[in-house]
Amino acid sequence: MFTGIATLDRAGDDRFTGAPSPDRGSRTYGGQLLAQALAAAHATVNDDRRVHSLHAYFLRSGAPEQSLELVVERLRDGRSFSLRNVRALQNGNEVLRMIASFHVAEPGDEYAGAQMPKVPPPDAVSLTYAQHTRRESGGAHWSGDVRPMDIRYVNPPSAPRGVPVTEDQRLWMRINEPLGDDPAIHAIGLAYLSDSTLVDHVVLPHGQRWQDPRLRSTSLDHAMWFHRPARADAWLLFDQRVESAGRGRGLASGRFFTQDRELVATCLQEGLIRWST
Repeated sequence: MFTGIATLDRAGDDRFTGAPSPDRGSRTYGGQLLAQALAAAHATVNDDRRVHSLHAYFLRSGAPEQSLELVVERLRDGRSFSLRNVRALQNGNEVLRMIASFHVAEPGDEYAGAQMPKVPPPDAVSLTYAQHTRRESGGAHWSGDVRPMDIRYVNPPSAPRGVPVTEDQRLWMRINEPLGDDPAIHAIGLAYLSDSTLVDHVVLPHGQRWQDPRLRSTSLDHAMWFHRPARADAWLLFDQRVESAGRGRGLASGRFFTQDRELVATCLQEGLIRWST
């Protein structure tokens, strides 16, 4: 299923069409928008270049049952870097805007300040994110459980609602099908995973839950840096932290680590937080 999401149809010069979402919720999963926009950008750069960062804004709620039109603008092609601007549209309306930068790999000194926390291995974690969501929503169906990913929740909030939860949230996740050896498809898969659960935790410090039916929320923007190559079809720990919440918005950060404890990517996402009365 993920291969179908990440494989685009060419619709013209630097124009592509992406498949509809498998979700049947009210809006397109943001990770699918990110993945397809990145796939379109990747299709316009030379094979010697790999994405090292992306910055995206979610402009409108996409319709999951509709395909996505992707228009790429070539901003720059230098000896070491290429930059692409991607517009993702449905019915002529722009739903996502992304700028992605690609770099020719070169040698350099290695350092990672963030260290992977001590957590049980994925095989020792049984709670899936779909199970957690159903539990927090009183058994309601979660439209995201059809997405081509496995997510296991290491430390779901144990405090009752109304009690602030400020500890980092940790989840093992992966694309649930083999992706082959092309580094580009794994970067696209990592982008797909990166939107899952990240902004959900911004309400935890206030004792609330993302699954609360009174919450009216959406992702506003997303930034991501790819530090080192990683397989998106292998287990990755997504270590997440709430950086700030207030004035109707919440900012969360996340870091991806391999099972070998290597830091491979860092993400930031801000979400809208509104409560109905």
